[in-house]
Formats: sequence, structure tokens, C-alpha cells
Amino acid sequence: MTITTTITSLGHKGEGVAELDGRKVFVPLALPGELVRLDADGERGTLIEVIEPAASRIEPFCPHFHACGGCQLQHMDRPSYEAFKIGLVETPLRFAGINAKVERFIDASGDGRRRATLHARKEGAGYMRLKSHQVHPIDACPILVPALVKRAPEITRAVLNAIGEADVSFTATLSGLDVAVRTEKKHARADRLMPLVARFGLARLALNGELVLQSQPPLIAMGRAQVEPPIGSFLQATEAAEAVLADYVVEAVGKAKNVADLFCGMGPLTLRLAEKRPVFAADSDKAGILALDKARRHAKGLREITAKARDLFRDPLTQFELPFDAVVLDPPRAGAEAQVREIVRSKVGLVVMVACDPRTFARDAARLVQAGFKLDRLIAVDQFAQSAHVEIAATFSR
Repeated sequence: MTITTTITSLGHKGEGVAELDGRKVFVPLALPGELVRLDADGERGTLIEVIEPAASRIEPFCPHFHACGGCQLQHMDRPSYEAFKIGLVETPLRFAGINAKVERFIDASGDGRRRATLHARKEGAGYMRLKSHQVHPIDACPILVPALVKRAPEITRAVLNAIGEADVSFTATLSGLDVAVRTEKKHARADRLMPLVARFGLARLALNGELVLQSQPPLIAMGRAQVEPPIGSFLQATEAAEAVLADYVVEAVGKAKNVADLFCGMGPLTLRLAEKRPVFAADSDKAGILALDKARRHAKGLREITAKARDLFRDPLTQFELPFDAVVLDPPRAGAEAQVREIVRSKVGLVVMVACDPRTFARDAARLVQAGFKLDRLIAVDQFAQSAHVEIAATFSR
């Protein structure tokens, strides 16, 4: 059904929202206040034409915007963009009964994203099209660090030629590109990928989680330490965001002498915290814990780090295992619900939380506030620029 209507608001995924016959229709690439013509199919809308553009509409900086699904917000001016991202943080908190305001909005895009996953398909190499499982081929991606802007699409095309369809993940490290290839193709030949290491000067190349060839260990600087990330491991998308979040956590912990870093990953916060005090670190990622422990042993000037592999969702530290002055939480999108339950039963008086999902953050924050903690120093950190994602950091004390 083709209709002409006005966009009334912006949804949490960055899509324009139109009200049609009492129901909401979500329209990617449309902005509030715009008169548009669209095709409506249930709650999904496809933008055909912007008849009257909003004052906040600007020209996208990438020629692939509108077709490529990698970015959602390049068409929005800076004030509107920042207001949208701040709203992503404040709105779920308000629904959870917490009237908190973002004190700082920090642009942490830095030099660009050091991590990306491109797709090699019969259409070519690039990102998935908007709301599609088809790939939009690209020759460059301007939101990536310089080492990946053109090289990531080029390497993905080379993978396509070598073994066929695959997903190719990149991490830019101090010693070169770390590339991990995944394919559903049975009996994919790793030997056909080996020449790519020399051709593109890769530090490491993996196929379906197994090492194919390594010219030198990929290394990431974390404070005074250097960490060799496990194949396919989690890492903040930009170096700038990692630094902003780490600086926040170190400052918020203050003079606490005994700290637990829970959901620590491979240790971006642990290693910086350990420059001044002993740290207990735990995460379910066994490979990440091993990488952290190796980095600890080779770094100089760090206090004691006790790193344990533990599933904090199913087996959180109990109230009796939390004899800490401060607890740092940096959970994945699912949040830290089980661990927060134990914290509120304990004598811990300071919690510093980093989160990547505003809704689960609001849920966990509400439980802490209900237990007598005060939420303070709420910040929004924008590392996934031009997307509908935002990082959060906050301090809770009682």
C-alpha cells in the first residue's frame, strides 16, 4: 500500500515512525517532521520519496548510504543525532523509574572502527543491504580505521575468490590485520587462503575458529600491557572508546584498594586498574582469561591480578564472595541481572557499570537503586557512529 504521511518520531533503531490507522509503521531513512511517500507492509515501511524534508536532514558523507545497511543515521544533523543517542540512554531509565540525565555525550569514533565484519557473497563483498540478506558490494568503508577502509573489501573479495561465500571479520592490531573467516561450506580448503597472509601482510588468518597461518602475533595495547586477542574475541569497536571507558572506570573506582572486574573479557579494564591496586577478574570466556593472564605475566609495573574463568550468568559471585571495595561490571548485551542480585545482598558500596544495551542497563540500574544505591555520573559514549547503538557508563554508590 503506497501512502503519503508525516513522520511523527524516531524509533530506538533510528527509523522514522508514522501513525497509520492507529498502528505504528517504521520507516528507515525517514526523519521526524518529514512529509513522505512510502510503501507500507504491516509495521514495516519503505521510503519512496521525501516530499518535504526535515530541517535536520543533511547530505550523507558515504555514497553507499541508503543501500548499505551498515549505517542508519548519516542523514541526520549533529544536534539531532546527539539528542537521539542521549534519548536511547535516558528513556529506558525513565521507564524503569529512574529520572537520570546524561551528564556527558562523548564522541568516541576516534580514527574509525578497528573491527568490522564484511560478507563475501555472489553479489560481491560488502555489508548486508538494509533489511535484507543480500550483500551490497562496496569498494571502501569510510567509518573504518585507515588500515581497513579499502583493504577490508579487497581482502573479502580475495576470500570470495579463494573459497567462495563466507563472512570475514577484521581487527586492526599493532602488528597488522587479524582476519577470521567463517563459512558454512563443507571442506573449505584452508590452503587456498594461506597466500592471503603474504599478499596482504596479515598478522594472523583463521578459518572457522582455527588458525590457518600467523606471520606474527596480533597485539592490542591495553594500558601498560599488550594483549594477544584470541581468535574471534570481543574488543571495543574503537580504540578511542576503550580509552574513554577505561579512564572513566579508573577515575570512578578512585582510591578503592580491592577491586573486582566482572565480565572482564581479555582485560581492557583489569589491566589498567591493576596499575594501582590488586584486581580480581572473571569472565566466562576462557580464551580471554588466558590472554589476560599471559598479558599480566609479560607486563611490568602491575599489581596482582587474579583471573578466573566463570560463567557469571549461571554462577555469579555470591554475596559471600564479594569482599571488595568496588565492583566493576562490563556485561554483554544481556546485562548482569544475576550478578547484580548478589551485589545488592553484599556489603559492596561502589559499583561502576559499563553497558552496551540501554534496556538491560536500565533493568540492572533499577535493581541497584531499589537496594539503596545512588546513580551518578551517567555518560553516553558514541563509538558506533552513524548507528543506533550507544555505550553507557555510570557509577552507583551507597
